[in-house]
Amino acid sequence: MMDVETTRASYRPDRIATLFVGESAPASGDFFYFGNNAMLRHMQRATEAVLGQSAGDFLDRFKEYGWFLDDLVLTPVDNLAASERRARCLAAKESLSERIAAYRPLAIVSMLVSIRSIVETAAKAAGSNATLFGVPFPGMGQQACFHNEMLKIIPRLPRSAA
Repeated sequence: MMDVETTRASYRPDRIATLFVGESAPASGDFFYFGNNAMLRHMQRATEAVLGQSAGDFLDRFKEYGWFLDDLVLTPVDNLAASERRARCLAAKESLSERIAAYRPLAIVSMLVSIRSIVETAAKAAGSNATLFGVPFPGMGQQACFHNEMLKIIPRLPRSAA
């Protein structure tokens, strides 16, 4: 299997306009940037509903928009007990803060309700004045809610001038 962080880095735009922050890459290997997974399909569906469809690969377009998906925790936590999962998320706040300071995004979207406060605290610690958004993760029956929230925020998300 390809390395998550190497693959993620290959999709990092030169200038990150909007930073999406997930909890972690899943233990299953269904990583967003590997393609052909539910998260990618939900993101593509919502984005194309607002911005329209275009030819080519969605992940390439995502990068061209200046959009980038990073994770709070850089190792899978979805297979851990709730207390350990929460502890790892809290412990990753400083690392995320450092990455936000380096990325300097104009907007940050937390992709899971339970990590939103950690992401917002990391952004503040980074000295970021990015506009902050949060959406529920599109799983566990939250797919429609994710889609509806994304329809509201996509028009407000900064994109590169590409």
